[in-house]
Amino acid sequence: AAIVPVRSGSKGLVGKNLKPLAGIPLWERAVAHGLDAGAGVLVTTDSAEVLKQGKRDRVAFLDRPVELAADDAPMGPVILHALEQIEGPARIVLLQPTSPLRAREDVEDSIALHATGRFDLVKTVTATDAGILKYGTMDDGQFIPVSDPAYCFTNRQDLPPVMKPNGAVYVFDRDWFLANGGFATDRIGGVVMPAERSFDIDTEADFLRAEALIKG
Repeated sequence: AAIVPVRSGSKGLVGKNLKPLAGIPLWERAVAHGLDAGAGVLVTTDSAEVLKQGKRDRVAFLDRPVELAADDAPMGPVILHALEQIEGPARIVLLQPTSPLRAREDVEDSIALHATGRFDLVKTVTATDAGILKYGTMDDGQFIPVSDPAYCFTNRQDLPPVMKPNGAVYVFDRDWFLANGGFATDRIGGVVMPAERSFDIDTEADFLRAEALIKG
């Protein structure tokens, strides 16, 4: 089963999840990605416009409580609420509308990696600046490296590759998530996506750039 979270509000770009991108609303694109992967889709939303769609073939709509639709509402409780509507056991694919450039293969590769049983959670990632390995936090005047202290003194070109989550795809088991109470685990698998598909929409500029990419 796929879950598509559609919140009506947004600070960066008002109503972005409902905004048509190259003629198709962002949330509709995410639903299509779930259906393309062979999953039934549950849309969790506080949007009256989306809820009025009613039930479609292989697509259901869940009215999200107001407290789970605020700007500062974390995704974990949103998913826990949605999972109450899905009978377990089930493999869940979380598809956020703000990642419209994901490809079918990204979803399928994530599902396949999770199916190996090696990981509690699989998420898509993309390459980022390895210079972050030189960073650290401060605690009462002490610099604490984020990773191996030797990296703080290593030439940037000699640092190992670093990946960052891109938010496009998350895969996990329903029962595991309910028992775990959220996403946090030390058994995370990663599926690498190219930068040109690892695009997250937060602002009007992001939206226009994504539209230009889709139009070629």
